[in-house]
Amino acid sequence: MRGTAPHAPGPAGPPDVVGIVLAAGAGTRFGMPKALVRDDDGTPWLELACRALREGGCSDVVVVLGARADKARVLVPADARPVVAAGWSGGVAASLRAGLAEAGRTGAVAAAVTLVDLPGLRPDAVRRVLGTLTEQAARGTLARATYAGDPGHPVLVGRAHWGPLADAVHGDTGAGPYLREHGVRAVDCTDLGGGTDVDHRP
Repeated sequence: MRGTAPHAPGPAGPPDVVGIVLAAGAGTRFGMPKALVRDDDGTPWLELACRALREGGCSDVVVVLGARADKARVLVPADARPVVAAGWSGGVAASLRAGLAEAGRTGAVAAAVTLVDLPGLRPDAVRRVLGTLTEQAARGTLARATYAGDPGHPVLVGRAHWGPLADAVHGDTGAGPYLREHGVRAVDCTDLGGGTDVDHRP
């Protein structure tokens, strides 16, 4: 009897990326925590951020809460995991560290970080930034969306950078200095729009 030819493996799927939504701030200039804000049609900004990451290619999403976390938690979509950042009032660094720590519980090779106050962020922008990943270099990648030359979100951070980045950020100084020092790749998303954060109520 003729033997059966071994099954050839199919093409590898895209690397697993966990999305991180930073939503812990008190929103002092805005007048309320942005984690509680809804769009004009009633959709929570938290839901918009999670949707952009999911539809853009993230296999998992973590939402970092802080101010009024009890009320914000109910707005987190069912397919995302909320985590409360200890020391969130001290600045964005605590939120980023909490998000990266939770991401570390997953098997993802990279994290796509965005902010809750970017309600116009489009999945296409997330997809374009994630498109810079290669299977071999995913864990060491650093890339971020830019809009008209200005740095924006999402920021893609390979797993090899999670620990060093968490150690480097402090207070209200986020990932920017670390990204510049380590040669972050700029991914132009100007044509997609949605890169402007909303700091004040309309």
